[in-house]
Amino acid sequence: MTTLTASPAGTSNSAGALRRGVLSRIIDKAGGGLVQLVLIVLALFWLLPTLGLLVVSLRADEDNNSTGWWTFFTKPAQLTFDNYSNLLASGFTASFWNTVAITVPATLLVIGFAAMAAYAFAWIEFPGRDALFMVVIALLVVPIQIALIPIAKMYGFLGIFGSIPGVVLFHVAFGLPFAIFLLRNFFVGIPKELLEAARMDGAAEWKIFATVVFPLAKPAVASLGIFQFLWVWNDLLVALVFADTEAQPMTKALQSQMRQFGTNVDILAPGAFLSLIIPLVLFFAFQRYFVQGLLAGSVK
Repeated sequence: MTTLTASPAGTSNSAGALRRGVLSRIIDKAGGGLVQLVLIVLALFWLLPTLGLLVVSLRADEDNNSTGWWTFFTKPAQLTFDNYSNLLASGFTASFWNTVAITVPATLLVIGFAAMAAYAFAWIEFPGRDALFMVVIALLVVPIQIALIPIAKMYGFLGIFGSIPGVVLFHVAFGLPFAIFLLRNFFVGIPKELLEAARMDGAAEWKIFATVVFPLAKPAVASLGIFQFLWVWNDLLVALVFADTEAQPMTKALQSQMRQFGTNVDILAPGAFLSLIIPLVLFFAFQRYFVQGLLAGSVK
C-alpha cells in the first residue's frame, strides 16, 4: 500500500502562490480606487472654471471687481439673477435664437448629406469612386481662411451675404469632408452579409440605407452630431465675416460687448455661461455614443 505525502517544496510553492494572488487582488483594488480618485480630481478641476463662470454671472459687477468669485461661499447673499435679467433685456435673446437657427440646420444637413455620400463610397460601385473619395480626404486639410474672401464675393453676388442661410451653407460645406470620412469608415465595418440579405429580399439601395445601415450607425452619427454642433455653436470667425447685426449668433454678440479698456463682466459672464451650458448638457447626454463613435471603424 502506497502512502501519498505532500512535499515541503510543493506546499511552500502553493502558499507563495496564494499569498501572491491575495496581494495582487489587493493591489488591483487599491489601484482601481486610486485611478477613480485621480479621475474625480481631474473632473473637479475641469468643472472648476465652469463653476467660477456661473458664480461670476450671478454676482453684481461691483462684487466681481472687489473680491474673487470664491467669496460667495461665505457671502451667498451676493448671488442674484439681475445680470441675466439685464442680458435678456439687452436683446441677447435674438442672438441666442440666431445661434439655434444656424447650428441646428448646419448639423442636420451635414449628417444627412454625409450619411448618403458615405454609404455610396462604402457600398456602391461607380467609376472614379476611390479617386473622388481621395478628393474628399484632401479637402480636410483646406483651411477655412483661404475660402473667406472668394465665398464672400460669391455670397454678395447671390444676395445672401450677411444672412443666416449664408452662414449655414458655409458650415455645411466645410463640415462635409470630415463627416463623410468618419461615417464612411463606420459603414465599411458593417457586415456585408446584412446588405446582401436585404438585396436578396428585393430592397433597393435607398431602403437598405434607411432601414439597415443608418440605424446601425447611431454611435457614429451621434459622435458626428456632437462634433458638428460644438464647432458651429462656438464659431466666431465665420460669424464675424458672414453674419450681419440682424443674423449675428451669440459669439459675435458677446464679442461686440468687449470694451477697449475693459469688459462688461455683468453681460459677458451670463452670456458666456448660457452659450456654454447647452453644449455641455448635449455632451453629457450623448457621451456614451460619443465614445463609441470615436472608435468607429478602428476595429472590425
